[in-house]
Amino acid sequence: MNKTILCIGAGYVGGPTMAVIADNCPEYKVIVVDVNAARIKAWQSAVLPIYEPGLKAVVERTLNKNLFFSTDIVAGIKAADMIFVSVNTPTKTFGAGAGKAADLQYWEKTARDIIEHAENDKIVIEKSTLPVRTAEAMHRILQSNPKGLNFDIISNPEFMAEGTAVDDLQNPGRVLIGAMETESGQKALQAVMDIYRHWVPEAKIKTTNVWSSELTKLVSNAMLAQRISSVNSISALCEKTDANILEVSAAMGMDVRIGPRFLQASIGFGGSCFKKDILNLVYLCEFYGLPEVAAYWEQVVLMNEYQEKRFVQNIINRMFNTVAGKKIAIFGFAFKADTGDTRESPAIYVSKLLLEEHAALRIHDPQALEYAKLDLADCTGDISYEIDPYKAAEGAHAIAVLTEWKEFRDLDFARLHAVMEKPAFIFDGRNILDHPKLFKLGFNVYPLGQKALSNLGH
Repeated sequence: MNKTILCIGAGYVGGPTMAVIADNCPEYKVIVVDVNAARIKAWQSAVLPIYEPGLKAVVERTLNKNLFFSTDIVAGIKAADMIFVSVNTPTKTFGAGAGKAADLQYWEKTARDIIEHAENDKIVIEKSTLPVRTAEAMHRILQSNPKGLNFDIISNPEFMAEGTAVDDLQNPGRVLIGAMETESGQKALQAVMDIYRHWVPEAKIKTTNVWSSELTKLVSNAMLAQRISSVNSISALCEKTDANILEVSAAMGMDVRIGPRFLQASIGFGGSCFKKDILNLVYLCEFYGLPEVAAYWEQVVLMNEYQEKRFVQNIINRMFNTVAGKKIAIFGFAFKADTGDTRESPAIYVSKLLLEEHAALRIHDPQALEYAKLDLADCTGDISYEIDPYKAAEGAHAIAVLTEWKEFRDLDFARLHAVMEKPAFIFDGRNILDHPKLFKLGFNVYPLGQKALSNLGH
């Protein structure tokens, strides 16, 4: 078989996935294409277009050896027998299903590009997160080609987490591959399995039919987000009852049936997948006449929005019922630590709500400032972006910790307190700081799901 792999889409999924495949499969030629010329150029430079620990070293080992980046999509389609499709599948903003359904226009355009330029049979692999039964529609489109070519559709969803993407790809908990139950479909399944067998133990490669694979990705993200929303709902109750969410979560997580993962209270989940995939799941349930199931999953998103609004309302209430004209230092804008990604970051929504209250924002993040500028480009108000956290805190009335960067734990909070307006507030939206120590330094400290440490009597 032709050992040339093409990936259409050089974003957060396509780029790292193909770099790891190239690193582990030296006999394969791996080509990554994208219409975004600046992104392709960045992949070929010293400054990659995305930040992921360990990614730079993997790319350096393989770049221009068996890993190539290009804008020539046509040549890539002609050269490869296996095509991974990793294009954007955002939530629809128009028409039927707007706000919930996946917008598949880019996926379909890609399928039609493959038909137009393919000269031989291809295996087409869904890497983008797609709604169940998408493969069926794509298969019909591809098979309608007038050239008599055969296209097999494989579902191979990614399960990497941003911030740990390279390790997740190198040491996956599982690789899921779904194929159609036809002779050619099963042959295509083996071809994709052959790639992963280079470094993934056979026991971790799970095969299913293509529909189960598509649905598993949506449900996996929905279940993880559900845990976050569940513990966040309890954090609100803890604040009313003087229970401590850290103690509740730790004790609850000791139950082997529950486990400790994703039980940390926070301002909410973000990222490109959770909200989009849950809303997609909600739409599918509504489409198939399951309104109760749809409402159940939609509540996960509504609880996430509630937690963001509750966090901002607490800031306003604690700061004497107004933040108008007050400087608030936003520490962290990425949706999670160890990534520069700000897609659906709670910091976006918290910042916009604070700006609506006429607060002045001083935004600091170790990796995400450029994206923060883009996310808030349409906002009016007093906003500045500071690479230095101490500069961000100068004259600030409050610090709001919105991302769990480990660097924030190591800051000199005595120095921060000295340059801030008094009384000085800290709102820890990730529960990562030493709250008693901060209180001793003179801060009024407001964690999530725990008793406030304040001298202000409220």
